[in-house]
Amino acid sequence: MKDKFLHGGGLISTFLRSSVSSQVASWIDLGTSMLLYSFVFVALDPFYRSNLSVAIGAIAGGIVNCCINYRFTFHAAGQSVKAVGVKYFLVWTGSLLLNMYGTTGLATLMSHWQWLLDLGFKPDGIFAASRLAASLAVSWGWNFVLQRNFVYRKTPFDPYAIRLVDLFSKKTL
Repeated sequence: MKDKFLHGGGLISTFLRSSVSSQVASWIDLGTSMLLYSFVFVALDPFYRSNLSVAIGAIAGGIVNCCINYRFTFHAAGQSVKAVGVKYFLVWTGSLLLNMYGTTGLATLMSHWQWLLDLGFKPDGIFAASRLAASLAVSWGWNFVLQRNFVYRKTPFDPYAIRLVDLFSKKTL
């Protein structure tokens, strides 16, 4: 059972490994964004406070997630690091935008629900609930599907991704 979990290529074992990787990255992402929202960006307008907190948390979580997924989750060690990096960046950018605007949109919507305010919800609680809901939806409906079927697999897009990295990595005088 342990070997199947650690090395199996089936949908269930891959999903379980992805869940572990996502959990680690999500704790870093959520923890960073909540700390920034609650303690660092308190003086900012709520729109910027929310979006900056989510963006910085997502960057931290994304880096951790890509590294864990490459070796542990999808066993992509034979894939081009350049291609994986570009594809991960594309999926991660979509994830970032969905998380940022999903969180901010939900928080804005929920902050106008009088019944939540009557229950005693504060802006920090509304933000936390919105962040968690957006994060779960994006994780299951966007990240796993695209990482499993696009990012960590050889695709026809890979040569273009490699050329893009090579283009930007050439030193120009």
